Amino acid sequence: MPKSLQFRAGSVIYFNGDGADKVFILQSGQVNLVYQDIETGEDIRDFVQPGEFFGVKSTLGRYPREENALALQDSTVVAFTAFEFEALAMSNTRIVMQMLKIFSNQLRRIHRQVSSLMAKPEQQDPELGLFNVGKYFLNNKRYPQAKYVFGRYLAYYPLGKNAAQARKNLELAELHVGIIPGTHAEDIQHPPPRNAPEQKPDLPEPDPASEKSSGVVEAYDNAMNHILQGKYQQAYMGFSRIIQADTDPDYTAKSSYELGRCLFLLAKYRDCIQYYTMVITKYPKHPNLTDVLMFMGQSYEKIGKKEQAEVFLKKARAVSGETTDDVPEQESQAVKAVEV
Repeated sequence: MPKSLQFRAGSVIYFNGDGADKVFILQSGQVNLVYQDIETGEDIRDFVQPGEFFGVKSTLGRYPREENALALQDSTVVAFTAFEFEALAMSNTRIVMQMLKIFSNQLRRIHRQVSSLMAKPEQQDPELGLFNVGKYFLNNKRYPQAKYVFGRYLAYYPLGKNAAQARKNLELAELHVGIIPGTHAEDIQHPPPRNAPEQKPDLPEPDPASEKSSGVVEAYDNAMNHILQGKYQQAYMGFSRIIQADTDPDYTAKSSYELGRCLFLLAKYRDCIQYYTMVITKYPKHPNLTDVLMFMGQSYEKIGKKEQAEVFLKKARAVSGETTDDVPEQESQAVKAVEV
C-alpha cells in the first residue's frame, strides 16, 4: 500500500546517488529537485508542486537517483513502490500523459545542452582547476586543505605541467601543518637530506575509527570548500550527510552550525530560524552559540521582525561577553561569514 510520509522544511527526501525504490507524489507543501547542468556544472532547481510526482525515472529505470530532493516547506508526500506506481499509471491515463510531457521537456533540454557541448572547441582544464584550488588554499593559509588538494593533484597528474610547483607547494603546506602554535618556521627541525639513510619506524595497524574520522574531516572540508566557492546548496548537502551519518560528535555539532549558515546564505531566513532553534535545543552550549544567535537575529531582520531581531542580537552580545557600552559595530564571525 502507498505510504504517506511527512518531511519538515529543510529536510532531505533523498540524495543524488541514493538507491531508487520509490516514486513520490507531493500531496502538500513544496519540494525542490536540485541537479547539475551537464553544460555549465551549475545547480538547476526544479520545483515540485502539489499533485506532481518525482523520482519516477530512476525508480522505473532501476538506477541511482540523479538529483537531490529537498523539502522547502513542511511537506506531505505519498510514496509508491515501482509496482504500485505502474498499476496506478495503467489505470489513469492522465498520469501517463503528464509523465510523457515531463520526460519530453527533459529530453529536449538535454539535447540542447549536448549540442552546445559538442559545438564548444575547448573545455575547462581540470588539471589547472585543481592546481588553482590548491593555490587558493595556500594563499589563504588554509594549509591542511592545501596539503590535501596538492596531494590529489600529484596523484592524478604526477607529470602535469604544474607538477614541480605542486610539489613545492605541498612541502610548504606540510611544513606549516607541522608547526606547533607559538613557534616559527625557522624553529622547526628540517628533515635530513634526501641522500641520508631513511629511517622506517614500525607503523601501527590502521585504526578503523581513525579512518572513519578521516573520512568525516574530508567530507567537512569539501563542504566548506563549496561555501568558499559560493556553492551553498552543495555545501548544505555535504553538511546534511555528515549530520545524518553522525560518526563524529564534534563534526556533527560543527556541521549543524554550518548547515544553518548555508540556509542564511541561501536567503532561506525562516528556515534558518527554525533550524537554529532546533540546534540550540540540542546543543545549548554550542561553541558557535554567539554566531547562531547573530544569524537568527539577522534572519529576523531580513523578514522584517525588528523586535525579535533585537532580542536575539542582544542575547548574542550577552553570550559573547559584550555589554551595551561596547562598540555595537564589533563584528562576530557570523557577520563576517555573510561576506563569504
